[in-house]
Amino acid sequence: MTQKKKLKRAIRARARKTGESYTAARRQLLASRRPSPTPAPPAPRTRLPSARPAPSRGAISEAAVLRKTGHGLDHWFAVLDAHSAKSKGHTAAARHLYATHGLPGWYAQGITVSWERARGLRAMNQSCTGTFQVSVSKTVPVSVRRVAAFLTDARRRKAWLAGADASLRQALEAAFRGPKARTITVKREDYARMRYPWDGGTVEIYLYGKPNGCSVVAHSSDLADGALVETRRAQWRAALGGLVPHLTA
Repeated sequence: MTQKKKLKRAIRARARKTGESYTAARRQLLASRRPSPTPAPPAPRTRLPSARPAPSRGAISEAAVLRKTGHGLDHWFAVLDAHSAKSKGHTAAARHLYATHGLPGWYAQGITVSWERARGLRAMNQSCTGTFQVSVSKTVPVSVRRVAAFLTDARRRKAWLAGADASLRQALEAAFRGPKARTITVKREDYARMRYPWDGGTVEIYLYGKPNGCSVVAHSSDLADGALVETRRAQWRAALGGLVPHLTA
């Protein structure tokens, strides 16, 4: 695999994790690979009043932030408040934590996302573009290649999808057999992917090799609202939950 392809894959992985656009993820990833600036001397560790809601699904943990940066979320939220980050946007806020305070890129992004949620600038599962996204995964006890072969087999796929949500089934079948047919692309023994449109959004299916089999991930993005997040989550949980018996039959 060329360096360019590796970079593109890393950018897409970062964008899925942080909710950034592809361009923003690329900028931050390239910046993180440059020599890190000398961090500013740490500010005195002062316990500030909390202004965030209770930790929720998908948020970076207090313990991880404290362990990695020496300060808790309250401290970094106050830093972003003082920087007037609300008016400057996500990218500028994360860059401030990275460039001025010397935080690792991933933590700068995660803290910024948590701060945006706490300040009402971003809802759970909302990306920096304003749309929503959600991922559902299932680990199955077979290889990446076996899952890819199963998904591209029309007869076996039909049997699996018979018990799935009708709109999910129609969208996936249209992806494999429609005018612009897609397929699962196996990049290497432990990685494969597929991308297709569904009702104004995008679905990406990723297969990641694991010691005990394969992780099947269905990532839905460009969703219109939070309600659709829960709909997609339920649809994919049911579909992936029924996948194991068909793969091991």
